[in-house]
Amino acid sequence: MIDFRSDTVTKPTPAMRAAMAKAEVGDDVYGDDPTVNRLQDMAADMFGFDSALFVSSGTQANLLALMAHCERGDEYLCGQQAHNYKFEGGGAAVLGSIQPQPLPNQMDGSILLSDIEAAIKPDDIHFARTRLLSLENTIGGKVLSQDYLAKAQTLAFNRGLKIHLDGARVANAAVAQGIAIADITQYFDSVSICLSKGLCAPIGSILLGDERLIAKAIRWRKMLGGGMRQAGIIAAAATLAITDQVERLADDHDNAKRLAMLLTQVDEIDVDVEQVQTNMVFAKLADNINPKRLADALFTKGILISASQQLRLVTHNDISKQDITTFVQQLKHAIVSVK
Repeated sequence: MIDFRSDTVTKPTPAMRAAMAKAEVGDDVYGDDPTVNRLQDMAADMFGFDSALFVSSGTQANLLALMAHCERGDEYLCGQQAHNYKFEGGGAAVLGSIQPQPLPNQMDGSILLSDIEAAIKPDDIHFARTRLLSLENTIGGKVLSQDYLAKAQTLAFNRGLKIHLDGARVANAAVAQGIAIADITQYFDSVSICLSKGLCAPIGSILLGDERLIAKAIRWRKMLGGGMRQAGIIAAAATLAITDQVERLADDHDNAKRLAMLLTQVDEIDVDVEQVQTNMVFAKLADNINPKRLADALFTKGILISASQQLRLVTHNDISKQDITTFVQQLKHAIVSVK
């Protein structure tokens, strides 16, 4: 299948499978899995933090960060489209008793600094205590500028807030700008990085922070059932994700641009090529095209998309240039068949 639904569908590379097969393992809850420990030490060093924690998912990494930064009754500020507000089951509120304060995301994915400033609550018993600003980069495939991150960090510092990055696709943001991941993570007190999206690991995310935050996160991870045993098997693949797969993301970005350009040739598709910054293409179907019928028609040709009037098409390691050409050809046929 040619699968455009997400970069979460990537399969581990042959090198990852080989590394997993021969990984040295121990019990990670006891802290004695050597492969996990090496991954955590390497990630902390690469991305400029004191400590790192290997966890099962990006959702868990974000939740652990929120719960480590905030106490019950505290509040975090985030974007209306933030993954840790909109797509993570309300975990911060349900499990952490932490109140989210969502703010409008601008077209470029940012949150207006003036909106952030205005949302910070005064020190008053009537209000939740604003403790944390959470940003996401990339967000909707868009890259937050370095200048914006620097200003957001300064605002947070001046107002006594900590600042967290949901960096699920921060590697894409770095590659798109031609900079190192550490150039982005330097602006944050904590960062989550997903290794199982464009970086191709089968499982896992890294949470980065200082020693105190990671110590709290380890305790919360155990309480939430996230302690892992012989996790070196998956940490071996995760290690290759951050050493071998980052620069390759440029190919995904090029393929996304190529896909968007080809879609401009389809009358029933509206796409803005200039909005494609990384590995995501957003395209609007004409109103007379039923997205469910279109997805079903493409499925019969070995192509998977998420059925929606607003298509999100994601390029990744398992999609080639030829796959993109094949998809657009089959899309044209499928549109004719479902009209």
